[in-house]
Amino acid sequence: MTETIQSPLALFGTDDLIPAEDRAIRDTVRRFVDERLRPEIAKWFEAGSVPARELSSELGRLGVLGMHLEGYGCAGTSATAYGLACMELEAGDSGLRSLVSVQGSLAMFAIWQHGTEEQKQEWLPRMARGEALGCFGLTEADFGSNPGGMRTRARQEASGDWVLDGTKMWITNGSVADVAVVWARTDDGIRGFLVPAGTPGFSAPEIKRKLSLRASVTSELVLEGVRLPASAMLPGARGLSGPLSCLTEARFGIVFGALGAARDCLETTIAYTREREIFDRPLAAFQLSQAKLSDMALELGKGMLLALHLARLKEAGTLRNEQVSLGKLNSTREALAIARECRTLLGAAGITLEYPVLRHANNLESVLTYEGTSEVHQLVIGQALTGESAFR
Repeated sequence: MTETIQSPLALFGTDDLIPAEDRAIRDTVRRFVDERLRPEIAKWFEAGSVPARELSSELGRLGVLGMHLEGYGCAGTSATAYGLACMELEAGDSGLRSLVSVQGSLAMFAIWQHGTEEQKQEWLPRMARGEALGCFGLTEADFGSNPGGMRTRARQEASGDWVLDGTKMWITNGSVADVAVVWARTDDGIRGFLVPAGTPGFSAPEIKRKLSLRASVTSELVLEGVRLPASAMLPGARGLSGPLSCLTEARFGIVFGALGAARDCLETTIAYTREREIFDRPLAAFQLSQAKLSDMALELGKGMLLALHLARLKEAGTLRNEQVSLGKLNSTREALAIARECRTLLGAAGITLEYPVLRHANNLESVLTYEGTSEVHQLVIGQALTGESAFR
């Protein structure tokens, strides 16, 4: 038997493209996933329940919450390090990466980018430590891909207070969050507001009976006459550009994260095919098995090279929205295809929680859709190619 490599990405030599400091951060997150998350994740997924508050404290101590932001207790790491952390977390489970992504790239980034100094000082240090959790209320039941049609409204009274009414749907961390970043339509366009948990009129019932992202808290946000002081508004965000800037941050993490799920599927499947014997030979020795494994390794490696390139552009300050769409579309689409193909090589074993493959595939069905569906990203790319908008 010839010598085998430890990871399909080793074929591409991608580690040589990553600075030593970023590799060290990646390896630290990988150890956390291996030691803390892998022993529990199948149980959490099957139960449809995850100890989000406990994990947030541990992730805060690990330093990954808002790790790519500067100041306020955040680590200020490179975009590459953040992407690699997302990759390792999603190799554990997409729901765990979602917790970190929503906390750092949506809720914390919204405050960091668009908030006042007082808002930043109040929330960001605690959120970085995992002592406070945040969620991001943009999507509504009837307005996902078209957030500009949102019905949630905020009206300002003569006293200066704001009153919010409406509902948000499919909100990660919603039921366990200490603060919700809620986007609402005002007479002055779409604005963002910080809604602390426990505010009268605000509730966040958890959504159950999910077949995907089961190790993640998903909620509805209900706002019924929620009264907030004028200081609750994020002054730096006006119009859809505010929430969309946050989505771009989150999508960047998904570019790497989805590849983590794909890598975990492929590494699991390579190991399985080497051990599983059929017709007195290892499953890995058959030509069709090797053809499938080779094609999947190729797509994984190409996705990783694109992700690292996008990280370099982000670090240089030149990354464009349509380039993030390229990465999000490619990583999620190929990761889901890899997970499904890996399931075929595992046969019946692939449908159980003894192996992570179908769990990853189920999760990736959601990752394919959230933070912009594949179709939305195709139209973003199409507009960049043609100069014509198809969003109408």
